Amino acid sequence: MELEESKKVMEKRKSKTTKRARRSGFSWRAIKRVFSWRAMMKRHRLHMTCAPSFKQLSGIGDGRVVASPLQKLPSEKPKSGLKKLKSLMRLTYTASDFIDRGNHMTPTRSPRENLSATWREIHGQNNWENLLDPINPCVRREIVKYGEFAQATYDAFDYDSFSDFCGSCRYNRHKLFDELHLTKHGYKVTKYIYAMTNVDVPSWFDRPNTGETWSKDSNWMGYVAVSGDSESQRIGRRDIAVAWRGTVAPSEWFSNTKTSLEPIGDGGVKVECGFHGLYTCKGETTRYNKLSAAEQVMQELKRLLEFFKGRGEEVSLTVTGHSLGGALALLTAYDAASSLPDLDHISVISFGAPRVGNIAFRDKMNELGVKILRVVIRQDIVPKVPGIIINKILRQFHALTRRLKWVYRHVGTELKLDMSLSPYLKRDFDLAGFHNLEVYLHLTDGYQCSQSKFRWNARRDVALVNKFSDMLIKELRIPENWFQVPNKGLVFNQHGRWVKPCRDQEDIPSPFGEAPSLHLAPENMHAHNRLQV
Repeated sequence: MELEESKKVMEKRKSKTTKRARRSGFSWRAIKRVFSWRAMMKRHRLHMTCAPSFKQLSGIGDGRVVASPLQKLPSEKPKSGLKKLKSLMRLTYTASDFIDRGNHMTPTRSPRENLSATWREIHGQNNWENLLDPINPCVRREIVKYGEFAQATYDAFDYDSFSDFCGSCRYNRHKLFDELHLTKHGYKVTKYIYAMTNVDVPSWFDRPNTGETWSKDSNWMGYVAVSGDSESQRIGRRDIAVAWRGTVAPSEWFSNTKTSLEPIGDGGVKVECGFHGLYTCKGETTRYNKLSAAEQVMQELKRLLEFFKGRGEEVSLTVTGHSLGGALALLTAYDAASSLPDLDHISVISFGAPRVGNIAFRDKMNELGVKILRVVIRQDIVPKVPGIIINKILRQFHALTRRLKWVYRHVGTELKLDMSLSPYLKRDFDLAGFHNLEVYLHLTDGYQCSQSKFRWNARRDVALVNKFSDMLIKELRIPENWFQVPNKGLVFNQHGRWVKPCRDQEDIPSPFGEAPSLHLAPENMHAHNRLQV
């Protein structure tokens, strides 16, 4: 009798516990599986380092490499709706991997396959159908390549408000890729692009006195580059790349706030007037913008296209940019598709780009055959503007509003990334961090598919994330905002004084000599272009 009563009590307890487990969303079988998995991981713990083989995991230097479990920082509180760091995959890299150990480190360069037979498909001939989820490795590498071209516009920009050349590029076009370690891609810069705005900013936003050597109106906005002979052979055509910078200067921020639509063509095609104003603004009294940014880039594209088509080559145009640069990339592709019919293929790869035009603009881009891949991060707010509120409401009534000419619409195919998938990124709420281009490139490099975690063999250097941000977890011990000019530009001269050095003459921006003359004698054209290209 007593045994029967105790059995009933035990069954009651078990049923209560089971109910609690069901309410919490777990089953006993799942809980048991988790604990058995953790025990197995303790027995077979491996540390995935940068080492090229498991033989090198046995020990580096004097000590052995041991992976310690992640410790949650006292100051960090788990965010609701996001997975805890511990629930993600184990880190491939730890702080010890960022110490230079010579031969034990693996290169960050990925394999470079021959794309001559597949480049059209990789660049969106079929709108990247079946190539993004899961992502094709060649597509991933191409996205990262053009993302690094866009990142160069930030890395080489002179942000120093005390500099006489604030707003320019710190290097001349012949040195740009050498200084930024981008020669691996096999492209050469042929022209710098400058832009200005017609926005009157408050006097307290004015640039400091910049003397006579640089412009008070213009800023370096991007560049045109072209693939070299060996790279062109690998990728199957001569590729012209145009890279645009995102918003940096105060006048550019003010332009971004002008969100009304203005017409740019027939059929009700309209785009945001702030983006279009920056793209087309020029002034006869300026040194660098007697031609608008649009005219500068179109002039260079025509020159390159005429030269390479004259040699019987296939020529593609790939435009890239981040944030505001992504908007300018769309406008460039629109102009090129409208005025340069000899181009064999036009594609856009943008990062964190806002909406640019209305539905008619989207339809016109599709009609022109421009292939557009928009890379966005789910937590980034910039791709949701302009029209972050009204577009969300109107989406519910798409059948009624799809033809409205004043409604903003995105163009192209979307590749959506998620901050929570990387085990290396903090879980803090950081709008600037969510929009950072290096974070975009980090997530792209680790992306496999929408249902997978960050790939363990991602090759791109994780430390680059903190170049202009503080998004890496503290366990990696990478300093925040580490990409700086040494000593903030001061140098110790021969007289024992800390001074601001003069910029090398060849690196001083000049409105002249940026592109070769278009009026060359036929017998000199080939030799001259070989030097310039």
